[in-house]
Amino acid sequence: MRSTWDDLPGALRDAVQEHSGPVRRVESAAGGGHADFASTLHVLQGPVFVKAARKLPDEDGAEVRALRREAAINQHVSGLAPRLLWTAEAGGWLALGFEHVEGRHADYAPGSADLALLTRVVRAIQALPCPDVVQMRVERRWEAVAADVSSIAGNALLHTDLNPRNLLITSEGRVYVVDWAFASRGAPWVEAGQVVPWLIRAGHTPRQAERWAESIPSWDAADPAAIGLYARASAERWRRYGERAHGGGAVPEYVAVAQRWAEYRVSR
Repeated sequence: MRSTWDDLPGALRDAVQEHSGPVRRVESAAGGGHADFASTLHVLQGPVFVKAARKLPDEDGAEVRALRREAAINQHVSGLAPRLLWTAEAGGWLALGFEHVEGRHADYAPGSADLALLTRVVRAIQALPCPDVVQMRVERRWEAVAADVSSIAGNALLHTDLNPRNLLITSEGRVYVVDWAFASRGAPWVEAGQVVPWLIRAGHTPRQAERWAESIPSWDAADPAAIGLYARASAERWRRYGERAHGGGAVPEYVAVAQRWAEYRVSR
């Protein structure tokens, strides 16, 4: 369960308000799970979106490390991500203040106009160089489930989690990409491979989802055998995760989606 504004240490609230000004109202964010606190703070200058996480006694902890990664990459993805306005560190917590974006989440259903926006976003990310601050390597996520993951490796910038909630679309049609905490380097086609299961979950058949992926040049250039390996490894990774999670929450659905795609790749 996420912390509320009143739950935060007084030292952190003071540090945040040194940057933002006095907080008049707090609006909690729905969804997301990589911060202990995520809310829009309404202040005199306008709304600010704040994410914060508490440190462990002797180290940052996973959530704080994720926020540090998100802060480090922000300047390198300007124009795509909401702008980082400030950071505050006090009371054993780290907080990031972002430009507030008013928008809706993307719709990945078949026939949605947002699919063209998704294509544009992936192409825009792939046009950027991968900055040195990105140290995570995407292939390491599959090392435990595949003997050889070298075909997934590379040095392209990958967001790695372009689910519909991580695309915010304004009323003017501008798209912002949020949650860059797990940006990684890897083979460029993997970004489209990460999106395919989200499309299947939204109602596409595996073939329809791959037709969308064909709009990404790096996918067209990829070795089909590498894509097949990736799909099978993803299904196995989800299967193992489902066993550990004992089928809780939405996990069975994700397991089934990954398996559908892997079976499709085998049958092609």
